[in-house]
Parts: sequence; structure tokens; C-alpha cells
Amino acid sequence: MRDGVIYGISAYLLWGLLPIYWKQFQQVGAITVLGHRIVWSALFLVILIGIKRRWGWVRTVPRTTYLLLLGGALLLAINWGVYIWAVNAGHIVDTALGYFINPLLNVLIGVLVLGERMRPLQWTAVGIATIGVLSITLQQGSLPWIALVLATSFSLYGLVKKKVVGVTAIQGLAIETLWLALPAAGFLVVTASSTGPGVPMTGLGRGTILLLVGTGLVTSLPLVLFGAAAQRIPLSTLGFLQYLAPSIAFVIGITVYGEQVSTVMLTGFAFVWLALIVYSVDSLRAAGVHPTPVP
Repeated sequence: MRDGVIYGISAYLLWGLLPIYWKQFQQVGAITVLGHRIVWSALFLVILIGIKRRWGWVRTVPRTTYLLLLGGALLLAINWGVYIWAVNAGHIVDTALGYFINPLLNVLIGVLVLGERMRPLQWTAVGIATIGVLSITLQQGSLPWIALVLATSFSLYGLVKKKVVGVTAIQGLAIETLWLALPAAGFLVVTASSTGPGVPMTGLGRGTILLLVGTGLVTSLPLVLFGAAAQRIPLSTLGFLQYLAPSIAFVIGITVYGEQVSTVMLTGFAFVWLALIVYSVDSLRAAGVHPTPVP
């Protein structure tokens, strides 16, 4: 149990600190960074699986699973690309909002797509979060599209993964990145000596190139830690830990990079946070978990 909590905290801590990593690529186009993230993640995962010498599963994966993972790969590319662009465009706070909304959107998709039934407190939580998003929309004059794209793409990605059978999380991610690796590598090769949407590799310093290679590790390591945590601790505990990442990103955006958050936007965040509290309390009750009385 203790090891599982440590693994979980480590995973979400790394995810929360990712904006600092992506900020190192402000001189590199977001599409180029995305291409490197895909290619190096695929290579890292292939090596990781190869170390264990377990490739027999590839022959047993159903064709429908490969197609589902193709859909997951496209959603993942959208999520990763928008996140990288948003961080370097000064919208870290908006990305945090997206991942705060994500668990509530998961519940709503479960009702609309999977026919699941929501408990009264879950409906209440979704309603409160909607008020928060609407208040931010009225203040900004437009929908918080970055937050909504991140939340929607990741929720739909979760829906796809829910239907995937016959592979582990790491195996599934390996297939997804391999689906994307060829076009990503092709893009990087084409732009290597051009001034297109990406930045030519010849114009980058050695440190930046090493950091781009490291995108495979920073993408895959948290997922490995998350998988280890999921095997050792209850999902209710893991559910609470998931709020660490957007909380850390929110603080980083304001304190480290000086992003401005108006009073109205903070009010919108407050509604979302209240919704998460209601949702979490309901989840604990449904799981039969009760707070320990203070003596």
C-alpha cells in the first residue's frame, strides 16, 4: 500500500512538473516538439518491452484492438499537441483547468455514451462545474477552449481505452505511439532542413536536442509509475491523487511564469474545485470509504 502511494504521488508529481519541461522548447515549434515526443516515446517503450523480452502478445492482439488504439493515438496526438502549444503560449492555468474538469467530464461521457447512471451528487458536481465554466466564459467572452479540448480529448481517450482488450497500459501506449511514429518521423525529416512549421534540428543547440530526446522518458516514466500504483492501491485513492498534477501546474503557472488570473476566473475555478470536492465525497461514499474520526 505504501509503495503504491509513493508510485502514485511520483507519477502525478512528474505530470504536474511537465510545464517546466515543455517551457524549455519555446524556440521550437509545438508540432516539432510533438513529433519528437511521439518518436522518442515509441522508441523508449519498444526498448522497455524488449528488455522484458515479451513480444508474444503482439500476435494475440485482436484487429479491433489495433483499430481502437489508432483512434486513441489520434486523440493522444491532439491532447499532447494542444498541451505543448498552450504551455509555451502562456496558458498553463488553462491547461490546469482542463485536467480539473476531466474527471467530471468522464462521468458525463459515461452517462451519454455507456449508459451509466449518475448518482444525485454526481449530477450536482457536474452542474457546479458547468457554472464555473460558464462564469469563465462570460468573463473571457469566449469558451475556455484550451481547457475543453484537453478535457474532451483525454476523456474520449479514456473511453477508447475502456473498450481496449488484450493489452496492458504500456503495451497499448506502445502501439499508439507506433501508429504515430512513422508520420511523426517523416515530418521531422522533411522539416530538418527547412523553415516550415517546425524548427530545423540544425538550428538547435546540443542541450535542446538532448531535451527533445528526453521527451520519450518524461512521457513514459510517469505512465510506468502510474501503472505500478494502480496495481497496489485502491482506485479511490488514485482518484484523489490525480488532482495533484493540475494543482501543481496551476501554482507553477501563477508563481513561476507569472500568468495572470482575474478574480472572476478564480471564482470560476472555485466552482470547479467545489464540484471536485462534491464528486470526491460521493466517490468515497460509493466505495464505502469513510473518514477516520479524530480522537
